[in-house]
Parts: sequence; C-alpha cells; structure tokens
Amino acid sequence: MRTPHPPAPQRIDSVDALRGFAMVWMTAFHFCFDLNHFGYIRQSFLTDPFWTWQRTCILSLFLFTAGLGQAIATQQGQSWARFWRRWVLVLGAALLVSAGSYWMYRQTFIYFGVLHGMAVMLVLTRLTAGWGRWLWWLGGLAIATGLVAGYAISTRANPGFEQLLNAKGLNWLGLITQKPVTEDYVPLIPWLGLMWWGMAAGQWLLKHRPGWLAAVTAKTNVVIAALAFLGRWSLSYYLVHQPVMIGALMALA
Repeated sequence: MRTPHPPAPQRIDSVDALRGFAMVWMTAFHFCFDLNHFGYIRQSFLTDPFWTWQRTCILSLFLFTAGLGQAIATQQGQSWARFWRRWVLVLGAALLVSAGSYWMYRQTFIYFGVLHGMAVMLVLTRLTAGWGRWLWWLGGLAIATGLVAGYAISTRANPGFEQLLNAKGLNWLGLITQKPVTEDYVPLIPWLGLMWWGMAAGQWLLKHRPGWLAAVTAKTNVVIAALAFLGRWSLSYYLVHQPVMIGALMALA
C-alpha cells in the first residue's frame, strides 16, 4: 500500500510580500553599491550612517521574515526531510556566493555572509521552535550580547583570547572586537536574535491573530501580488540579481 504524501504547504501572501519588499529594498541598495564600485558615484558604504543603517534594516527584515516562515512551516507540520531539502539549497547558494565573490573580490570575498549565517540560524531556529515565549528572551539576549560583546571581550586584557575570537575560524560567532574585512558579514550574534524574534512573532500571530496574516493577499492589488511572487522566489532572485546588475554595468563601462 502506497504511503500518502503530506499536503503541500500553504503559502501566506502577506509574509511572502514582506520578504519581497525586503528583496526590492536590497536590490536598490546593491545597485547603489555597484554604482559606487564602478565609480559612477562616490559614497562610503562602510561608515556613512545613511548606508549602514539601511543595511541593518534590510538584513533585520530579511531574517525576521525567515523566522516568520519557519513558524508557518512548523505550524503546518513541515517534516525534517523537507526542511533539510530546503536547507541544502540555502547552503549551496551560500557556497556559490563565496565562489562568485572570490572571483570578484579576491582579498575581501564573502566567507560568512547572509546565506552562510542563515544556513546555521535556520537549523538553530528549527531546533528551538518548541521553546515558545522563551524565544523572545533568547532573541533579546542575542541582540544585547552583540551590542556589548566587543567591549566585554576587550576588557578581559587577554590578547590571545581576543585574537582567537577575531580569527576567521571563530569570528562567525560574532563575539569580536574587530570587524573582518569582507564584502558581507552576518555572524550569529546578534543576527540570530532577529530570526528568533520572527519565529516567536509568527507563532504568536498564528495562535492569537491569524486574521492579521490573512488580511493581505495577492488579490489585494498588483503591487502585493508582485511582491508576494518575488518573495516566493527570494533565494533564486538573490543569486541572480547581482550578476545581472554587475554584468549590465560592466557592459556599460
């Protein structure tokens, strides 16, 4: 007798649209970054608050929606087998980003960027999905630790310990006193806190206010429909948007 397949997961347009909005914002940010790289504009993306705060907001929104997605997946009974199939795609995309950035920026290639961080955070978030309201506290602790870790470590007056945490082998944890020189850096601390908060918010909404998630659908208007479509294909879009923009600017140059 054939075992019936589990039902396909139900997409929630509001969450997909929120993720799509993050992707559009990220695209605009990366386009300006590329213009700066090719010399069409002159901006400091590492120090100017106008750019650094945008990056923080985009990344926070992206990780928060990833946590929302995990809350929905677990509530709909997503199996570990299906989770690992999706996870392998994220890990493979992270490796492609490392390879592509190494070709473009040999000295500052991406070895632990947003997709690398997500590959680890998704596993941790899934493992802690049953912790309920403690996820709010865990998220806050991760964010607070990220704000004070550098100062706390530097005051230990232990140069060897500090250098160990700043090295590539461990700086992906985020317990650093010196930011690494790389094109993208998304360590576990503090960013895991945003995904935990997304999971906690999603679980609360699904239990207490499911109507809020269902209030906005692709039928609302064409903008929501387009954003929801983009949000459903966010990983594929993430991989292709930069090569396309860079290729276009190189052709123009």
